[in-house]
Amino acid sequence: MQVFDLDLFDSHYYIKRNSIVEQIVFNNRTFYAKFERINEPLTPLLFEQHLQREFVIAAPLLEEGYTNYLVIEYKGEEYQRFHHLIRHLFSALEIENYHIYQAKSEERLQVFIEVERLPLEEADRRLKELSDMLKQKLTKKWKCLPDSSLPEAYNIVTLPYKKC
Repeated sequence: MQVFDLDLFDSHYYIKRNSIVEQIVFNNRTFYAKFERINEPLTPLLFEQHLQREFVIAAPLLEEGYTNYLVIEYKGEEYQRFHHLIRHLFSALEIENYHIYQAKSEERLQVFIEVERLPLEEADRRLKELSDMLKQKLTKKWKCLPDSSLPEAYNIVTLPYKKC
């Protein structure tokens, strides 16, 4: 599935519903999913409807326990500072293959870091390291995905709306 510069897994996608569609028990916790899994590839028409805000569409980050992207989703009023900090941090760490997008609103940014078929545990470890570095400069107002403490149906990312 090609979305802007991203090549996401395309075996299925998720569509957000107005009510809970599934109750998931995972690691002695109960999750209530509002995203319904659709077992078919995303069509260009559906992606266009997502961009027009008719539907909220999400893509899976995991396939057979592996990911091709590390994602940091920021939501807060310091989004411009976060954007600048990410660029500076990635430059210092020599991370070159990343993309920054605007999510549903201006205050929401999505950072996709390209990786080569990384196991979930290793992705989780790398994201924790990046998050710890960011925490030294900013109040934590982001989440990192994929996350090994979440079920597969929660290791999804809403498709971006605009490239930054």
